[in-house]
Amino acid sequence: MREAAFVNKNKEKWQLFEDALYKKTVLSPDKLSDLYVELTDDLSYAKTFYPKGSTVVYLNSIASVAHQKIYKTKKESKNRFISFFKTEFPLMFYKYQKQLLITFTVFAFFTICGAFSSANDIDFVRLILGDSYVNMTLENIEKGDPMGVYKKANEVDMFIGITINNIRVAMYAFVFGMLFSVGTLYIMMQNGIMLGSFLYFFYDKGLLWESSRTIWIHGTIEIAVIVIAGCAGLVLGNGLLFPKTYSRLESFKRSMKDGLKIMVSTIPFFIIAGFLEGFVTRHTEMPDWLAIIIIVSSLTIIIFYYVIYPRQVYKNQLKNE
Repeated sequence: MREAAFVNKNKEKWQLFEDALYKKTVLSPDKLSDLYVELTDDLSYAKTFYPKGSTVVYLNSIASVAHQKIYKTKKESKNRFISFFKTEFPLMFYKYQKQLLITFTVFAFFTICGAFSSANDIDFVRLILGDSYVNMTLENIEKGDPMGVYKKANEVDMFIGITINNIRVAMYAFVFGMLFSVGTLYIMMQNGIMLGSFLYFFYDKGLLWESSRTIWIHGTIEIAVIVIAGCAGLVLGNGLLFPKTYSRLESFKRSMKDGLKIMVSTIPFFIIAGFLEGFVTRHTEMPDWLAIIIIVSSLTIIIFYYVIYPRQVYKNQLKNE
């Protein structure tokens, strides 16, 4: 086909698309999409058979403008980060409150088990926390600085190291959900027993309050988001166990997507927890009232964002429908 014949055959279609592009004509999104696909096909044809012709220049200019407008429209997602945390995630997380409760209950149960086991077996603490940590802490207690472990590394190194380690633990809790949720529950059991043993160890030394006012400065958010990561693991595992009306593969894909969203939501909180542990917890001389404010504020933020706020967003959506 000669170039002139090719142009005559398609010029009305191109003009229609160009008019729609510059708002001279209103077309449905489907029609506009079809025209764009045809235009790009025509451009490919022209590049093949009329590489030096003016048709290529013309079609290329229209396609370029169309691409820019489409990209610009998609740029409304420049607020994607904000909308994710403000609306998308809370709305999605509302349906997983049951999994969150289960994860929290399992973690709390094994925390009690860890404390109970430590109370009944003096060697249990060393088995769980390790001889080196126990011996170091006993030395710090003798020196009159039981929380001295938080002052050993410099602030930046501690912040980075703790944040990475916490995210690693959370990823284990999530990924192990692929073992039909059992893996996630195991991680919750492991961390719960460790926390219970840790708390009892200081209780046994008459330092429960001093240790609590220190460790919960960062531990409130740290422990909470590990539990939330466990919730993500249950979401993933339940997608495999209970596919409902979907195929098992499709159910797994959906649960993986939701689980990843839950994990993404925890990242800012892990950074905050790492910052607190690296830069704030080490100041054991701070007054009790300041430590309490930090702990209560952290707990309030976590409960609000993961329990109360999702319900509010869900109710608002129902009202707007």
